[in-house]
Amino acid sequence: MKASARQRTDLPRKLRVHGGSHIDMHNAAAGHTHGWSETRARAACAQLAGELGELQYRLYAEGRHGVLVVLQAIDGGGKDSTIRHVFSAFNPQGCTVRAFKVPSAEELRHDFLWRIHQHVPPRGEIAVFNRSHYEDVLVARVDGLVSKRVWHARYRQINEFERMLVENDIRVVKLFLHISRAEQRRRFEERIHDPRKQWKFDPQDLVKRAQWPAYRKVFGDMLGHCSTAHAPWYVVPSDHKWLRDLAVAQILAQTLRELAPRFPSPRFNPRRMRVR
Repeated sequence: MKASARQRTDLPRKLRVHGGSHIDMHNAAAGHTHGWSETRARAACAQLAGELGELQYRLYAEGRHGVLVVLQAIDGGGKDSTIRHVFSAFNPQGCTVRAFKVPSAEELRHDFLWRIHQHVPPRGEIAVFNRSHYEDVLVARVDGLVSKRVWHARYRQINEFERMLVENDIRVVKLFLHISRAEQRRRFEERIHDPRKQWKFDPQDLVKRAQWPAYRKVFGDMLGHCSTAHAPWYVVPSDHKWLRDLAVAQILAQTLRELAPRFPSPRFNPRRMRVR
């Protein structure tokens, strides 16, 4: 069944964060379906995949705008799964994925955005950050790696960095994949007991799980301080993977539609060309 115009855009509107204050990360919100059933959501997501591929093709051909997609979540939130299920709609020639882990010794000698800026996409391409510059107001804050003066100033620095990107034709799309504490436990237990998924599990994840209240607070502060008009955050309910995938696909499609990429005019007169 074909989705209505309202259904095609309902999730981006509902999930967009209006910044300015702390956002409370309720466990219950992670399981919201916003009126969608799994069957309808999967059908709509499959339909969007074709549109996403066409929009990316036009974006690449036109070469006027780039798109930076930032994925953040607590451990087990589904970043890798989202990339596999949604971003497979894009041609890999024009879409890259970068995972940001613990900074190297060289990276620590520079400002925290130095390693990030190197991987911002060029115009015409899409880049996905699996974790990002936001780790420096999340992990760095929870684990006390820097002082409050340092991490608090980073909110402003991040907003200014993202504004600079947008003003240089790089659209910034930020997706927080929100899962409940109960769903994280279920996913961790599955990783522990399923031989095909044990490689994903790190015992250090249980240390992070014990810090759940602290992370809930810093995620809320991050969303409140850094969801801006030029680079908004979207909180995506992710207990149901099918709803998560649909929401991400809708947000990406809306972003690309707004850019309205077009094929460039040919640099020759097609009517005068003859292939012999």
